[in-house]
Amino acid sequence: MPPQPKTNAYVLGVGLTPFIKPRRSRDYAELGYEAGIKAMLDAQINFDEVEQGVACYCYGDTTSGQRIFYQFGMTTIPIYNTNNACATGSTGLHMARTLVRSGAADCVLVVGFEQMSPGSIKSAWNDRPSPMGLSTALMEETRGKHESPRNAQYFANAGREYMEKYGARAEDFAEIARISHKHSQANPYAQFRQEYSLEEILKSPMIHAPLTKLQCSPTSDGAGAAVIVSQRFLESKPHLASQAVLMAGQTLMTDSPQLFSRSAMDLVGFDMTQRAVQAAYKEAGVGPKDIKVCEVHDCFSANELILLEGLGFCEQGKAHEMVRKGDITYGGKGPVVNPSGGLQSKGHPLGATGLAQCAEFCWQLRGWANNRHVDTDVALQHNLGLGGAVVINVYKRADGKTNRKLSDEEIMKASAWAYNPATEARYVTPEDAEKVRSLTARSEYALGDTQQKLQARL
Repeated sequence: MPPQPKTNAYVLGVGLTPFIKPRRSRDYAELGYEAGIKAMLDAQINFDEVEQGVACYCYGDTTSGQRIFYQFGMTTIPIYNTNNACATGSTGLHMARTLVRSGAADCVLVVGFEQMSPGSIKSAWNDRPSPMGLSTALMEETRGKHESPRNAQYFANAGREYMEKYGARAEDFAEIARISHKHSQANPYAQFRQEYSLEEILKSPMIHAPLTKLQCSPTSDGAGAAVIVSQRFLESKPHLASQAVLMAGQTLMTDSPQLFSRSAMDLVGFDMTQRAVQAAYKEAGVGPKDIKVCEVHDCFSANELILLEGLGFCEQGKAHEMVRKGDITYGGKGPVVNPSGGLQSKGHPLGATGLAQCAEFCWQLRGWANNRHVDTDVALQHNLGLGGAVVINVYKRADGKTNRKLSDEEIMKASAWAYNPATEARYVTPEDAEKVRSLTARSEYALGDTQQKLQARL
């Protein structure tokens, strides 16, 4: 059977909650509800128009997605629950785009959320082999066994390998963190919005050399959501064409045998990233020089540094030179990396991270991120999960134009918002929910106490 022509897929709406410390102050049902309501408000749709749902989370019971989606309406649509480590949110985006491009759905709602426990990430499954067991054994064989948090060891070792090969210094990793923390001041959803000096970052508690505490992403609670639609669906809403963002290139890849090459960099997905980004560039018809803004999976500053090379932004072994020249921030020669503050400052609720990156680029390409604007017509998203999976998304404006920084007044006039959601984080109201919850199959019982909790926060 010959391959069928594929439709384009677009991000039509996005929504975020603030990312917060995991102190059980908000539960996942409330967080996911808020993000989903915001995404549908942004897309100016009703849940009755959603044909399939994707829930993205790592910590939670089997059908946690239904617990969230039923609050929007019990319309009997398929709801998929996904877990792909830290790449879970972007895996949901990959599923949605695949469904849309194949013709299986014209409108898919993706909700990523996480309710985590304080402290470093730990497995809840101690009675069976770990999916990371072989990688951990190889890491300890090649780099020794230590008491520091396991994930920090993986990425610190990758940073050490880069230092040994190319002459990077601990200050280079700290400078990356300094830039990320500075960027986060403009992001109202970031868990941490404080600027730090290079000295403060270097002198913060050592987690696993060369990584100090301020170079590590925190555990977080939070949620993000996106509405993914087909060309046909977008054409039915022509007034939204200027805010739609084309998913121009996308790849989800897993590891090759290179994972076990005894390289600490390949053990954290360097090879996987290199292969995936080339495929996404090819599909989107762009190259690394076309990228003016990117969100990379900087769970640790060491990972961001090696990714500058892995994503093709510099020659082999030159990433630390990019950092020293200031080429990863505003005014530099390279792409602005993590204008949102990245995982190090924004926070890292695992299932929501990929959706937060997507939201940042929708706001950037629309011109809504007017307090952290980057002039561009294309953006690159990188989301990585050990174990492993990597998702690359290349985004473009649906109208093919370069973004223009809009004022809050212009944004409110052209959208359904009474404020600019890119620069101000607000809770949703019962009136907001009334606009997008199902008109045909809603259940007040399915809401539980979510509405009352949100009302109390207003």
